[in-house]
Formats: sequence, structure tokens, C-alpha cells
Amino acid sequence: MNADKKLPVYQLFIPPVNLKDLRSDIWCNDPVPAKLTINKKKLDIDIVYRGSHIRSFRKKSYNVVFYKPNTFRNAKEIHLNGEYKDRSLLRNKLSLDFFADIGTLSPKSQFVFLNLNGKDEGIYLELESVDEYYLRKRDLPKGSIFYAVDGDANFSLMSDLDKGIKKSLEMGYQKKCGAAKDELYLQELIMQINTIPRVDFEKEIVKYVDVEKYLRWLAGVILTQNYDGFVHNYALYRNGNTGLFEIIPWDYDATWGRDVNGKVMEEDYVGIEGFNTLTARILDIRTFRVRYQSLLMEILNTQFNVKYMKPIISGMHDQIRPYVSKDPYIKDEKEKFDNEPDFILKFIKARAKYINSRLYKLD
Repeated sequence: MNADKKLPVYQLFIPPVNLKDLRSDIWCNDPVPAKLTINKKKLDIDIVYRGSHIRSFRKKSYNVVFYKPNTFRNAKEIHLNGEYKDRSLLRNKLSLDFFADIGTLSPKSQFVFLNLNGKDEGIYLELESVDEYYLRKRDLPKGSIFYAVDGDANFSLMSDLDKGIKKSLEMGYQKKCGAAKDELYLQELIMQINTIPRVDFEKEIVKYVDVEKYLRWLAGVILTQNYDGFVHNYALYRNGNTGLFEIIPWDYDATWGRDVNGKVMEEDYVGIEGFNTLTARILDIRTFRVRYQSLLMEILNTQFNVKYMKPIISGMHDQIRPYVSKDPYIKDEKEKFDNEPDFILKFIKARAKYINSRLYKLD
């Protein structure tokens, strides 16, 4: 399908002294100046390694901030993901496109081929940053965006990390854009999720959360089986017009049957009801639960099935396959790369069967 569509080549030049600084401490978040050439257009950028555990991988992932010009293609920054542990290289893009397909806000992405200081670094996934430029490109109302940066973004008053009461309600989040007062809205959200009486929850929670959009997101997490997706790997967007919080997926490589280390994750690993405090409270309400059930049934019938997903997976695989032999990190694992589409399709079939067998729990 996409075999003839060539990957854009991104030529990255980091002056040797800056590259030495970057490599001297992979955990440092201070960016270094560099140059990026895309389609013969030269861009001055700041660059730094991105991610948490992925920084220790041989194939690094990067955060790129445009400096001169200060925006490029209506973006202030982009992320370049190495997808090092995903032997298919497809899972993140496949997931984010799937979320968009089922009606959830999701970042756009594209495969690119990265060259660093004249040396091939291989196939990367360019990810759109979820920020004020993301909202602007979609004509969405201005609002605040918070990244869920660790397990404390669990919508609870209790810390996942410290195993006690949170010292502050915004623990687990990092504000990407918005005013100082927006932190108060986030704090109020967490407090309300945990303190609205059960008898009032159905009519009260809709004043804070876009429940329909949350349920669509939940269906996406459950079907792709992202174990970390409930307390991590998402951004919260507070729509400035409605005042309601919406949720946006992020970093979905540990999906479609494999975990963060690329190991097999059986199709029944994550249950149909997922977890985190907000999910539990929403699914405690029969009206919401039945709506979620109907959403799952709808997506299983239309998108989450082998017939629908096979050409999408094949198209992505065919597009990047010619570049595998030039990727120094996977060129010796072509056979594994070629086996992954079938593995993903088998997972889809098995996961769909498992979800179907558990739909009765939502009655």
C-alpha cells in the first residue's frame, strides 16, 4: 500500500563538542544546540534525549525544539522515537492512528529516516508534541495540557510511588501549557473524582470530565492492551470552552501483544475494566458502563478486527521495510521484523475474542 512512499530523510548535525556533552550524561535534560536539515531546509534546533528508561537504550530517542525559525510546520517541537524495543517498529504509530480512528484526540506521527553527523541512525517515528500548537492546528479551544509523567497520575489521593497520601494533588503531572490557575482546576478534578458521593457521581462527574471521550479512550487502551496507559502515557487537556477534561494517548509502543521490553504479553493480561480510580468510579455507574460496553462492541465490529487492520499493518510494514537494512540497530533482525505483522494480527484476533467473552461483565 505504502511501499512506494519514501521516508523523509532527516539529517541531524550535532557539533562534536555538543555531542560529547549530550552523551556524557544521558539523564541530563539540558539541551544542546544542533542543526537539522529536512528537504534541504536548514533548521537551528535545541536537542536532548527523551524518555525515562529508553535513554539507556543503544538507539536514542530525541526531543527537538525549533530555535531558528522558532516554529516549523506549525510546531514548536517534535519528538523522534527510536522504538528500539519494538521489533516491528509499528506499534506506537499503529496505536496512535487507531485512537484517532475511533474518535479520540491523538498525536499525529510519521516514519522518518535519521542520519546523525553523516552516519545512518535508522528508522524513527516522528511524534507530534501535545501542546498549544497541537490545539491550534486542530482549531480546538485554548486550554491547559498536563502530561502524566509517572505512576502518580492515577486519579487517586494515594501515591502509587510512595504508597501513602499524596503530598499534593497534582503529583504525577507536569504542566505543558496553560496559566497558573489551571493547576487549581487539575487539583479540583482529582479531589472531586475521589470525594463525590456514589449517589451523586453520575450527575456530578460530567461537570469535570468529558465522559463520552474518556470512555472512547478507555476502549482504545483496553483493546491495544497498554498496561501502563491507565496511570501513565497520556496527557490531560482541559477544554477552555467546556471546562471539561479530555484525555490524549501518548507513547504506545508497549501494545499489540508485547510489553515495554518487547516480551510477549498474553491477550488476557489486562482485564476489560482496566484500572485507576477514575475508571473504577465511572464503570461503577451502570449508564456509563453500558455505554462503554456498546463502544467496545462497535469498535470490535468496525475497526478492531483482522479484516480492517491487516491492510493498515501491511501498508506501514511495506513502507519502512526497504530501510531496515540501513538501520544499524535492526539490520540483522530482518526475519523478526518480517514476522511481526502476523504476530500483531494473531494478537488482534485473540484479544478481540477475549474482550467479547468478557462483555457480559459490563451488563
